[in-house]
Amino acid sequence: MTNRARVLLLAASILLTGVRLGLLLLPFCNLIKLVTRISEGFLHSYATNKVSLGQIVWAVNVVTRYMPGGAKCLARALTTQILMNWCGYKPELRIGVARSETGTFEAHAWVEYQGRVVMGYLQDLPRFVPLPSLEGVKI
Repeated sequence: MTNRARVLLLAASILLTGVRLGLLLLPFCNLIKLVTRISEGFLHSYATNKVSLGQIVWAVNVVTRYMPGGAKCLARALTTQILMNWCGYKPELRIGVARSETGTFEAHAWVEYQGRVVMGYLQDLPRFVPLPSLEGVKI
């Protein structure tokens, strides 16, 4: 394993742990503000050594596998969004809602880049109606 892969795994591990804690302890608006601040201006020197989308997704997936209790889609999507921002990509966090066959409310989070789902793909993703983007919204 290369040093770059180790650093990426460490960053993904720390971020995913922090995001999971934030989802438990903080109001959602505060967490989004924090994620936005972390996404902007931290480790931009890392972007000079371009990390591929595949490497970012790989790191988040590996860390999720070894995380006690795993991680829900929102934690994984927020972690992926932060890493992508750090590496110079402009991802779009999407949160969608749907009704299950039994009529219960369901939500799902995923990340898109240039119109393509890079994290959080589901076979039945089209049934989720995306909520308006939080980008540019003053929270």
